[in-house]
Amino acid sequence: MREHFQGLGHVAVYTQDIEKSIAFYENLGGEVRGRGAVNAPAGEKKLALVLFGGITLELIQSPGAMPMGEGNVPHFAILVDDLDAAAAEIRAAGVDGFLTPEKKVLPDLFGGLQNWFFTGPSGEQIELLQML
Repeated sequence: MREHFQGLGHVAVYTQDIEKSIAFYENLGGEVRGRGAVNAPAGEKKLALVLFGGITLELIQSPGAMPMGEGNVPHFAILVDDLDAAAAEIRAAGVDGFLTPEKKVLPDLFGGLQNWFFTGPSGEQIELLQML
């Protein structure tokens, strides 16, 4: 299964004010690489990708209560070249903690992507991420 893994996709960080967070990272030399939004049960969830220190941060401003405190890392993403094959191999290895029955395809977010979240042994969320 390792042949599908390409590296770290991004580190997600919850924020109460996405504009303030963007300004903070830009002030430190970061660069906004994309902005977007997805619908959530409580309303629109604002998202931004910021290249900072050689890694990509996904800043997330939730419309409602955030499941974790500000500054916590809610998940990490593993970049894959074939989401379906990687998910099948993870399932074949005995992991059955996928959070949804099917992958999510978001063709208009950040240039197009598909992803699928599963949980690790301590409850951490891991995102398999394929850019389209």
